[in-house]
Amino acid sequence: MTEPSTEARQWRAGIENWISWIPARLRRRRSVVPVVRLSGLIGAATPLRPGMSLAGLARTLERAFAVKNAKAVALVVNSPGGTPVQSRQIYLRIRQLAEEKKLPVLVFVEDVAASGGYMIACAGDEIFCDPSSILGSIGVVGGSFGFQELIKKMGVERRLYTAGAHKATLDPFLPEDPDDVARLKALQREIHAIFIALVKQSRGARLRGADDVLFTGEYWAGETSISLGLADAIGDLRSTLRARYGEKVHTPLIAPASGMLSGLLGRRSAGALSAWEGASSLPEQAISALESRAIWAKFGF
Repeated sequence: MTEPSTEARQWRAGIENWISWIPARLRRRRSVVPVVRLSGLIGAATPLRPGMSLAGLARTLERAFAVKNAKAVALVVNSPGGTPVQSRQIYLRIRQLAEEKKLPVLVFVEDVAASGGYMIACAGDEIFCDPSSILGSIGVVGGSFGFQELIKKMGVERRLYTAGAHKATLDPFLPEDPDDVARLKALQREIHAIFIALVKQSRGARLRGADDVLFTGEYWAGETSISLGLADAIGDLRSTLRARYGEKVHTPLIAPASGMLSGLLGRRSAGALSAWEGASSLPEQAISALESRAIWAKFGF
């Protein structure tokens, strides 16, 4: 074979030197796997600190699946759950984008993917977790308080006017009605059945536990979750993507847009509220914070 000439070697060296100045994410030879973080409660946590919702995540997900030359999309999930509607809508949008763009979805569970968080994790073609991750809690929960005796002791008279026999169902200031409880449980069973069907459709033959084990609302650590078929393998994002797509795989984090308008709104909501607005929202924020803490605490966090 004829050795390349000095001019050819110099030309090639010049090209390689020029390529080295191109940002790594634009080099075709380098695999790209965009990363989206899905963290926190699902649904509105407080008026000023909304949780995950399809409206808030739609644009971010679309940007991730639109990345050129992407080999897959990685989702980092860390959520104890939330509203079933938002959980399912986020799941469906991820699956729609994956099918449209013909891209595999790899989910990496951090601390928790429970209840609605696990529903979102099911959007992955594969689910990876840490040995100490918590997965599962495939169930539906609802709760309230009963204050009827308290207001009686305080001398407070409850006056409630409704149109509709069940408009005041499970009112916390009225005695609990067994018929109301029965209706609530029927509703929960219906939502639970939707959740179970979604998990079975997503995980398919990989599920290895019986229904009366998997779908009781119980949750498990990483290794047990894998043995039950709720996850596929132990693995962190960096090591797994490098092993699969090469040591030089590029993993850009696709974060929510932060334009001028959203920045102004963010600054106003965070630090420019009027005294009346700030004071009026404090009780609601405090209750939401306590509820959020209680949900995370359920899983030991």
